[in-house]
Amino acid sequence: MTTPGRLVVCPTPIGNLEDVTLRVLSALRDADVIACEDTRHSKRLLDRYSVTTPLVSYHEHNERARANELVARMQGGQTVALVSDAGMPLVSDPGAVLVGACVAAGLGVEVLPGPSAVLVALAVSGLPSEVWRFGGFLPRKAGELTGVLAAASGETLVAFESPRRIAASLAVLAALDPDRPVAVCRELTKFYEEVVRGTAAGLAERYAGQDVKGEIVLVVGPAAAAEDGGQADLGPALQALRDLVAAGAKPRPAAKVVASLTGAGANALYAALTERR
Repeated sequence: MTTPGRLVVCPTPIGNLEDVTLRVLSALRDADVIACEDTRHSKRLLDRYSVTTPLVSYHEHNERARANELVARMQGGQTVALVSDAGMPLVSDPGAVLVGACVAAGLGVEVLPGPSAVLVALAVSGLPSEVWRFGGFLPRKAGELTGVLAAASGETLVAFESPRRIAASLAVLAALDPDRPVAVCRELTKFYEEVVRGTAAGLAERYAGQDVKGEIVLVVGPAAAAEDGGQADLGPALQALRDLVAAGAKPRPAAKVVASLTGAGANALYAALTERR
C-alpha cells in the first residue's frame, strides 16, 4: 500500500533572497514537485540556492484544476511544496483551494514559518500592534474603502495597496479622518525600502500626483478618538465586555468584537477592563 504524501507550505522572501529559512530550503529540495505562481519568478530563488526540484504553475487561473492534479500526486505518495511569488502562500495569494482539497482528502499539511510583508510592515510602522486586522488588498471603490477604514477605526489596519492607487486611498482616508496616523511601507527588505510615517492628511498631500513605484503595504493606526476611548462614557460597551469575559471569553479578542459592534476603542476597552478588575 502506498503511503500518502503531504503538502508543505513554504513562505519565500518578500524581497531580499537571503531571508529564506534553512527549513524552507530543505523542504524545497526534498519535495517531489514545487507548485508556484510564476515558475520564472520562483526559479531565481531556486537557482540562487541550487534547488533543482521540478516546478509546476499554480495560480489563480488554474488553481482548481491544478489542485486536483497535485492531490492525486500526494495520494500517490509524493510530497508537494507550495510557494507564492513572495511571502506566505494563501495570504492574498493562491493556495486556499489546494489546502482545502488536502484537508478534504485526509492528506497532511505542514506550514513552515517565514517571511511575511504583513508582519514586517506592522512592526516597522511604529503603530499600535496589540489589536490589529489584515485587510488584504484595499477595495478600489471609494465607498467600499471608506467602509473598511471606518470599520477599523478602533484598531490598526494592515493592507496591501497598488502604487497606482495609494494617492487616492490616502485622499479617502484624509477626508474621513485627517489626523489618522499612517505608515506607507514601500519595497520592504529591498534596496529601495522606504517607510514614510505621518497623518492621513499629510501623507495624502505628499503622495498626490506622485508616480509611485514598487510594492506597498499600508498601515493605518487607530483613530485618535478610538485610542482615547471613542466616547467619553464606555459604560454599555465596557459592561458588554465584562459580560463576555465573565462567560469565559478571552479579554483581548472580546474587546475587539465589542469594539467592532459599538465603535468604542478596543485598546481603551481592554485597558478599562484590566484597570478595574
